[in-house]
Amino acid sequence: QVQLVESGGGLAQAGGSLRLSCAVSGSFSGLNIMGWYRQAPGKERELVARFTSIRTTNYADSVKGRFTISRDDAKKTVSLQMNSLKPEDTALYYCHLWTTVAEYWGQGTQVTVSS
Repeated sequence: QVQLVESGGGLAQAGGSLRLSCAVSGSFSGLNIMGWYRQAPGKERELVARFTSIRTTNYADSVKGRFTISRDDAKKTVSLQMNSLKPEDTALYYCHLWTTVAEYWGQGTQVTVSS
């Protein structure tokens, strides 16, 4: 059974930084897509950043140049370094894993950015 556990959320001031981490327990193989989504109150969940199945990266336009996604396959972690945070980055951030047989979500970690 694959489980995703996020950590690293919290409160930051505008212009500050936070680093989110997602630890994957259980095993999976084959093609996979790993990344981060977020959902702000009253809004739909949106992609923030992800590694595609060929290990390229995609970023939402709103975070390009500020956020960096990384992964460590040996440790089975995916991280999101968030710099130059803005109040509009405030949301519940979810780790996401897609495989050819199933899709998994973490429980979410709250990021709040004050102005």
